[in-house]
Amino acid sequence: MSYLRFDKTQMTNLEESLTKEVLRTNRSGAYHCTTIVDCNTRKYHGLLVIPIPELDDENHVLLSSLDETVIQHGAEFNLGIHKYGGDNYSPRGHKYIREFDCEKFPTTWYRVGGVVLKKEKLFVHHENRILIRYTLVEAHSKTTLRLRPFLAFRSVKQYTHENSAASRDYQIVDHGIKTSMYPNYPELFMQLSKKNEFIFQPDWYRGIEYPKEQERGYDFNEDLYVPGYFELEMKKGESVIFSGGISEIKTSSLTSIFQKELEERTPRDNFQHTLKNAAHQFLNKQGDNYYVIAGYPWFKCRARDMFISLPGLMLAIDERSKYETVMETARKAILDFMDNKNDDIKIYEMEQPDVLLWAIWCIQQYAKMVSKDECRTRYGGLIQSIMEYMLAGKHPLIEIHENGLIYVDGHDKAVTWMNSTVNGYPVVPRSGYIVEINTLWYNALCFTKDLINSQGEIESLNGAEGIIEKLNKSFVDTFLNEYGYLLDYVDGNMMDWSVRPNMIFSIAFDYSPLNTRQKKRVLDIVTKELLTPKGIRSLSPMSGGYNPNYVGTQSQRDYAYHQGTAWPWLEGFYFEAYLRIYKMSGVSFIERQLIGLEDELTQHCIGSIPELFDGNPPFKGRGAVSFAMNVAEILRTLYILNRYNSNFREE
Repeated sequence: MSYLRFDKTQMTNLEESLTKEVLRTNRSGAYHCTTIVDCNTRKYHGLLVIPIPELDDENHVLLSSLDETVIQHGAEFNLGIHKYGGDNYSPRGHKYIREFDCEKFPTTWYRVGGVVLKKEKLFVHHENRILIRYTLVEAHSKTTLRLRPFLAFRSVKQYTHENSAASRDYQIVDHGIKTSMYPNYPELFMQLSKKNEFIFQPDWYRGIEYPKEQERGYDFNEDLYVPGYFELEMKKGESVIFSGGISEIKTSSLTSIFQKELEERTPRDNFQHTLKNAAHQFLNKQGDNYYVIAGYPWFKCRARDMFISLPGLMLAIDERSKYETVMETARKAILDFMDNKNDDIKIYEMEQPDVLLWAIWCIQQYAKMVSKDECRTRYGGLIQSIMEYMLAGKHPLIEIHENGLIYVDGHDKAVTWMNSTVNGYPVVPRSGYIVEINTLWYNALCFTKDLINSQGEIESLNGAEGIIEKLNKSFVDTFLNEYGYLLDYVDGNMMDWSVRPNMIFSIAFDYSPLNTRQKKRVLDIVTKELLTPKGIRSLSPMSGGYNPNYVGTQSQRDYAYHQGTAWPWLEGFYFEAYLRIYKMSGVSFIERQLIGLEDELTQHCIGSIPELFDGNPPFKGRGAVSFAMNVAEILRTLYILNRYNSNFREE
């Protein structure tokens, strides 16, 4: 039985099936995303959604969906489904679904009378091409398959509506057609592996609705253009492959291409394999550069997210070479930032004050998970450049004060991962001495000192050792309060006493100015007030402003974003901290906690973890359907657990 399988009862119940989404990517920025019944519920959904750099840096929906119709004895059975006004769904093809399986790629079985049709979808790696294989498993008489493409040709942030500017022109190509609705857009090639007939029957399907956009307070209505349909006869046991891409393909090669791509897929047959498959979806190769997408369907490559994610997404699953290729792109971006250069490397938010420190943490994991000596050889120079840059006071958003602490002005702009804003101002205006930035700073100084200077290969960083000595006292004096937890930030006389998760890093990191007793008290507070089955709350229910439900309009969601919602990626650091305190006795507790996250693999984006969860029961998943840091930190946790268990067995 498949690990990710849904039966007829689940599929035909739209209240359940429309909440479950499927994501497949080509690892070069393009993706396919929809619900498990192929009914689009977001403006971001589509069968072929690709970046078009010539237009902008957004993704664009070319092929929105493809409706299948099975024809027998003159009777037509339409397998598609779209939502229209008044809660109407048409043509309600989901009622023919008998099973959905997503072990290697999305596979749907339909039964129409005596006909059983299997549909399998996959993306060609590093190519803007979606392949769909239809297999007529059972048929007792002549069967015709009709395919009707719904075209959008728009940005994921816009909608298309019926208009006279849309081109109806098309040209015949090998077993298909090519067409483009608007100037500057690439041509869409729709081809099949078998000879077929294309019937030109242009029409607009008006008033298609996207309930997820309505739920999020946005416009939710658009029209889609259908140029006509493809029609072909099929025999029992026969397979036909549909290709949708921006270049023509030799249709005789489709079968071999599909099989080759199939063999490269990671089976999703258990928790770790499923997360490994999800990890692969975030890789984005653009030319000679490699990136990590922060999340789907709307995030780009964000520097902080990338550095936090890399160890879990790649090193934890033994894909060192991928880590190194992404870090080569990151190295160029880091050096260009420090040299105040602008180039075409698309890593956003590099200027944030904690990003370079997260980069060092990311490299630190390479030293631990690969080799300290290899880390020194490969990244020692980069680390030294970063630390010299910061120690020289060159970072535009950072001041290093006499007490060794980093000061950041965050009164009027978001300067940490808690970055939601309303009307241009941060919802959580963290400013001054910020706890996790200074934890990162202490960890980076100590790691750099140990890595670079342990072999005496590079001169000692000027002033680093003295700052470490100062921080050993000033960090505790500044952040540790009388109740045993850490203040979130301190700015002059302003002290934020809110119980937030940012103190957990002071226990999780290899180097900390806290002693064991202090760490345990901090961990106890986090466990008592912030731990949930789905992640660590961004604010304690006992603190003012607690707002745990990420719902409503954009501004309502922004106010809740970091005010009580639960974040799974933080739980990865919590687990690491827990093991530092309780060691082997903490393993069973963490394994039990992971069960709550494993349950989510069948609840939202099938096989992945959403961006965040409500902070109160039933802890509903919200935000982006697949989030890199969450997947990464669970994989890193599994890696750490495996190391603990291995060491225990050896002892």
